Amino acid sequence: IFFVSSISGSGNREIQDAITEKIIEKDSDHAAMESDLPKISIIGQPNVGKSSLLNALIGQERTIVSDIAGTTRDTIHTHYNLFNKEFMLIDTAGIRRKAKVHEDLEFYSVIRAIKAVDESDICMLMLDAGKGITAQDLSIFSLAVKKGKGIVVLVNKWDLVDDKKTNTTKDYEKELKKKFAPFSDVPIIFISVTEKQRIFKSIEMALEVFENRKRRITTSVLNEVMQKVIEAYRPPVVRGNQLKIKYVTQLPTFTPSFAFFCNYPDDVKTPYKNYLENQLRENFNFTGVPVRLFFRKK
Repeated sequence: IFFVSSISGSGNREIQDAITEKIIEKDSDHAAMESDLPKISIIGQPNVGKSSLLNALIGQERTIVSDIAGTTRDTIHTHYNLFNKEFMLIDTAGIRRKAKVHEDLEFYSVIRAIKAVDESDICMLMLDAGKGITAQDLSIFSLAVKKGKGIVVLVNKWDLVDDKKTNTTKDYEKELKKKFAPFSDVPIIFISVTEKQRIFKSIEMALEVFENRKRRITTSVLNEVMQKVIEAYRPPVVRGNQLKIKYVTQLPTFTPSFAFFCNYPDDVKTPYKNYLENQLRENFNFTGVPVRLFFRKK
């Protein structure tokens, strides 16, 4: 309790300091709480339905929706807390080829979009079902993979595709995964934002991928499983040398990363690395998450 003199103003400084302290404490607590929340970005080319998806999820016109590509120019963060789900949604301004960016405002929108990928844990990559996947979509996908983000692919406007009989979701998904190879262990969901079809399923899947990205395997369990995997398919002999993988451990990184200790680390070829990665995914469920493998001398 502070006593303030209305004439001299004495005590004002103490009140200001106390209020400021409380505000800082509140902001710090809020920031700490939000830092622990899953951060999900909505990425993709302009005019694919990203802002419409955000509006449909939160139930209000939070962002501008227009048929003009690039209408949403600022990255928007939304705290989502509905239906027992809590996370941060990051809506990007769309990523386009730099050759087509003529205005400074558009250029900085691209920078903000890339920054949003950096800030997020999971990226929901939206595609237009009618247009299919483009080289730019693959570039966006590769960007998220390179940065070690979890990924969920959303194929929007599937309800508008005319030749569904010949292009079934199974066939469409198969073709997409060929394009995404070698990282094809990615969930693909067919949605319609305008009809609100499967949009909440996309969030549930994103949160599953978030849990996959956080998964930590104890060294004992990891070696018990992976030694059986190695015994079932031994590394090939290289230059007369028998490659022996002695043990494996998970590294303390945000992106699931594993160090394999062996006698000839430089001799481990890509096909065998892919085999080990696939076995890690199959046994421990890292669906939607890039996995890093490192080979060290032991």
